[in-house]
Amino acid sequence: MPYGYNRRILHVNLSTGALTVEEPDDAFYRRYMGGTNMGMHYILQQMPAGADPLGPENVLTIFAGVLTGVPFSGQSRISVNAKSPLTGAIGDSQAGGFFPAELKFAGFDGLVVTGESATPVYLWLHDGQAELRPADHLWGLGAWNTETRLREELEDDKVEVACVGQGGENLVRYAAIMNMRNRAAGRTGMGAVMGAKKLKAIAVRGRKSPEVADPAGVKAIARLGAKEYKANNGMTELGELGTAGVVMSQEFSGGLPTRNYQSGHFEHCEDISGERMAETILVDRDTCYACVVRCKREVEFDN
Repeated sequence: MPYGYNRRILHVNLSTGALTVEEPDDAFYRRYMGGTNMGMHYILQQMPAGADPLGPENVLTIFAGVLTGVPFSGQSRISVNAKSPLTGAIGDSQAGGFFPAELKFAGFDGLVVTGESATPVYLWLHDGQAELRPADHLWGLGAWNTETRLREELEDDKVEVACVGQGGENLVRYAAIMNMRNRAAGRTGMGAVMGAKKLKAIAVRGRKSPEVADPAGVKAIARLGAKEYKANNGMTELGELGTAGVVMSQEFSGGLPTRNYQSGHFEHCEDISGERMAETILVDRDTCYACVVRCKREVEFDN
């Protein structure tokens, strides 16, 4: 058995409502490992050439990484792939939070979504089980309210939700898939693909961690990583300043994507730097599953 996995991939046909579970062999996991590699395997296998990005022939995949669900910093991640409605090429978007780990805990390594539902639906994955449920009552809600309503409906405040808001529903070509209210798979319009399929949300909950070959070794490495993080000024700065902590160094090296890379410098770089935001609007820091970095910003501002 491949350690770190559930050996279960859910195939969802929204046109027919069929849910099937694939149990790949060890060779599959050794070859594709996780994330985008797995997603691209199914897209290349199942999506016909010339498919409309917002049509039923597009294949939407969501896969966790190899170490997702294991308590290592920075490893609770999903990769979302499909043909992009924004570019017409393959879309690739990632997100963190607690949803990726909870997907593994719910008993699945990833999802392959095909077809298109006639009416809004959401997917409910829990302890190895999968259900498609009506989502008419959720259609029109923003991502924040969708999460709240689903936790109430499922009577469990530990349910994690990945969903689209009005942008995805209305096929905005750069719409994101949101989880944990502020974690975004925000690149290449994957939210529009999900909205076109009338898949409003994916709710996950589980209580079984992926099996690892050496549990004591995993704990030792996790402790070592936390210790090294605290001793590394660059990493602690990432936690304190977030991703915007690299703005000034990128300005110095000419690496900012100003005006779609027409320039590597930006005249107002100091105003959007991590240092400036920490001084002015930062009120707290948040984190993803088992991550000591805590790089997620919580900010407050007037007007």
